Amino acid sequence: MKRLLGPLLLFVVIGGIMTGCSGNGNGHDGDNLVAKGNVKYGGVFRVNEVEDFRSLYPLNVSDVTSQHITSQIYEGLVKLDQKTLFPVAAIASRWEIEDSAKRFVFHIRPNVFYHDNDCFADKKGRAVNANDVKFCFDRLCSYDEKGANQQFLLTFKDRVVGANEHFDATRKAYETNKKSPVQPLQGGVSGIKVLNDSTLEIRLINPFAAFLSVLSMPGCFVYPKEAWDAYGEDMRVKCVGTGPFKLQSAKEGDLVVLDRNANYWDYDASGNRLPYLKGIRVSFIKDRHSELLTFQSGKLDMMFRLPVEMVAEIMGDTMKAKAGGSDWELQSVTAMSITFYGFQHMTAPFNNPKLRMAMNYAIDREKIVTNVLQGDANSGSYGIVQPSIDKYDFKSIKGYSLDVEKAKKLMAEAGYPNGKGLPEIHLQINSGGQDRNRKVASVIKNMLKENIGVEVVIDELPLGHQLQSLQTGKSNFFKISWRADYPEPETFLTLFYSKHIPPTMDESSYTNTIRYKSVRFDSLFEASLRESDPIKRMDLYRQCDQQMLDDAAIIPIYYELNDRLLQKYVRAFDINAMEYRDFTRVWLDKEESAAPAKEAESK
Repeated sequence: MKRLLGPLLLFVVIGGIMTGCSGNGNGHDGDNLVAKGNVKYGGVFRVNEVEDFRSLYPLNVSDVTSQHITSQIYEGLVKLDQKTLFPVAAIASRWEIEDSAKRFVFHIRPNVFYHDNDCFADKKGRAVNANDVKFCFDRLCSYDEKGANQQFLLTFKDRVVGANEHFDATRKAYETNKKSPVQPLQGGVSGIKVLNDSTLEIRLINPFAAFLSVLSMPGCFVYPKEAWDAYGEDMRVKCVGTGPFKLQSAKEGDLVVLDRNANYWDYDASGNRLPYLKGIRVSFIKDRHSELLTFQSGKLDMMFRLPVEMVAEIMGDTMKAKAGGSDWELQSVTAMSITFYGFQHMTAPFNNPKLRMAMNYAIDREKIVTNVLQGDANSGSYGIVQPSIDKYDFKSIKGYSLDVEKAKKLMAEAGYPNGKGLPEIHLQINSGGQDRNRKVASVIKNMLKENIGVEVVIDELPLGHQLQSLQTGKSNFFKISWRADYPEPETFLTLFYSKHIPPTMDESSYTNTIRYKSVRFDSLFEASLRESDPIKRMDLYRQCDQQMLDDAAIIPIYYELNDRLLQKYVRAFDINAMEYRDFTRVWLDKEESAAPAKEAESK
């Protein structure tokens, strides 16, 4: 059973207890505000995450949960439109693109203020200026000896003039002086210049069509130097941004509470100051069934993804409820994300390409999608790039499908006939989202055993531990889900660029975690970064994708679908292929949404 929704969204009506956020300052003025037009102020939006956040420090955001939270607290020069995923103005009110898309000039809004915080002399958030952006971007391009800068490789590396040189120079300075934390060098990145307090210039090495979208990523969020000086590494839970919500409290693995930023710069068309919501409450219920029960009881306002064994039941209820209406709404869209299994290429046994190919041919992806995921995904029969990306010719990619005879032949050529002589393999998966991860892993384990004699042991770890294990090369076979950072194939293909690999196995590899190396892939990838013609660039991306598959760099398993259940009173919360969330204009259409919360914050 497949659900091929394509790029179009499916919105079907299918049929609470408000939790308070005791805050500081003006964070709760949404209780008493009356909005003009057909919207309402007030209400706390209650959402759950099945994985803990790893870090709320912008440069160290490497997981979806952290990004969901930080994107409400921080903003960059631009952000993405929640519906279209196009870049739109944020801290920058406007910009000019010059010199064949190699020079960008941004104009900073005069009315953007940091959240009130103790890091400021008078505890009041000051106005943002171009020097703040320069400081943050220089830090983005600075070496971090503790591995807390995971965004440089995904954003400015090989793109911004002087970025690579500044990173290398800060690394050399640290290795010489051993002074921690590393500070940006005097003058910072040469390609980032402050023209005046409200104007910033960024120069690129080569034209790059998606650069504005890159600037929406967490690594490009803007925060004050005062916060870095005051909190340093503690910024992972002490956040000072400019976004529509400010952090009130963060209890790891338990609860994150965000309050309305009463000084947010944006207004709606009727002159109402945004955001409408009084706050956001993020819980961390790990079990999908418990999460669903909590949603159905009215204690959550949305649920993302469904327990796989209940997909058919809920989809059936969807169709039945179309005529009469019921208590919630289903949103669904083909996602720009893929789940795959990665190999550690630098160590045995997976430095053997024949073994990697054999394992790819031994897996029945169609059966996994149909029987295990109940059609709530699409088979990963093509490459790493998600098929829903516009103008990408994924159908010309030659991927892998079940071929047991070919798999057995490759096993023999690899030196492991019927698995003989191959040591026991440990597959690491993250424990969150257990209904999908565990069930898919169990089926793949059986397929590998039955088809080619490969013995697999499944190890479940919390996401943070699993990421650390695979980044440090301690795991040689592991599950990864990767979501696009922006709608461009490059955001997937960068995972295989060998220049992201550190010199030794002792150092963490944050982007190319499988430590895959291919001279041809690198050559094609670098050519794609230089190519300004969109048709030629897409063809180069396709060739990169095919090269990675020919080398059996990974095992693509399935392309994900994004499903949401929303309470029927939720308004203006558009779904998109990246599950990019912006609560700035979300509002709750019910009478009690504007009333003060009465239930005390639990736990």
